Amino acid sequence: MALLAKSRFVIGALFLLCAVAIAMPVMAQDRNPDGSVNPSASAVKEQQLLQRLGQIDGRVTIPDRKEGVLIQPAGREWREFHQVTLRWIGAISILGMLAILVIFYLTRGMVKIQNGRSGRTIERFNGFERFVHWMTATCFIILAISGLNITFGRVLLLPLMSPEAFTAWSELAKFAHNYLSFPFTIGVVLIFLMWIGGNIPNRTDVEWVRRGGGLIGHDEPPSYRFNAGQKMIYWIVVIGGGAVAVTGYLLMFPFYVTGIEGMQLAQVVHSVVAMLFVAAMLGHIYIGSIGMEGAFEAMGTGEVDVNWARQHHNLWLEEEMSKQKAVGGATPHGAPAE
Repeated sequence: MALLAKSRFVIGALFLLCAVAIAMPVMAQDRNPDGSVNPSASAVKEQQLLQRLGQIDGRVTIPDRKEGVLIQPAGREWREFHQVTLRWIGAISILGMLAILVIFYLTRGMVKIQNGRSGRTIERFNGFERFVHWMTATCFIILAISGLNITFGRVLLLPLMSPEAFTAWSELAKFAHNYLSFPFTIGVVLIFLMWIGGNIPNRTDVEWVRRGGGLIGHDEPPSYRFNAGQKMIYWIVVIGGGAVAVTGYLLMFPFYVTGIEGMQLAQVVHSVVAMLFVAAMLGHIYIGSIGMEGAFEAMGTGEVDVNWARQHHNLWLEEEMSKQKAVGGATPHGAPAE
């Protein structure tokens, strides 16, 4: 009896070992070599299938396994954002700003120099400051046009052009967008360093905002070299420009820092900030051109009329006059108006 019991134990152990040996290859089939789930395996858990629902992977022979991802759920959400949501954001922000500026110009008109031109000028921006401004502004305009082409080009331009012409234009716009990003970034950094001292908010900015900055009515609040409105533009350029630069480089050099999910997030941030950036710059361009008499001269020639400075930046004018007198009694250029 003892021998029979031992025989049964040995036979049972052998059967158990055979079952485990047969099951091991089957269990291994539910995962790929890289550890990911193989939905086509003969044995796979239901929960594993649910986790892979909506994603399609291919097989690649290169070490970078993520290159085998063909479809992912986040990609569908990104496509919906890029093709629908972003277009609404751009249309509302940019067209809305244009509508506001047109209404403002028709109701308020150009902000005139109240006492007329004095015939005397004072330097507002030196040559280096103007060079940095125009370099950054030129790059921004080309970047804006080429970037908007990505979002609206297929809808607005392709129906008006041949497919070949649209392809050539889009390729040129892409190269311009990539390469001009570098001088634009340099310009943003230089603007930050050049004008940070004059763009720290202070109590005069609160009064400027409370009184509408002189744009509403004819009540001109006092201000130094940069008023509250210009400080807002400065920080929009610095923060907005920095954001589009960083996210743009993440997209320009893919997978060096982040994966596909991070790149999709970078594209969302890049495009939304860029749309709002364009809308804000439209307001800046309006005030610096047809919106205010004498404003363009500040960045055009670098000098502004004394009466313009007294009306819009009286505290800054007083500081400059004091500095000029302290270094030898110099006065603004030109002769007084008759």
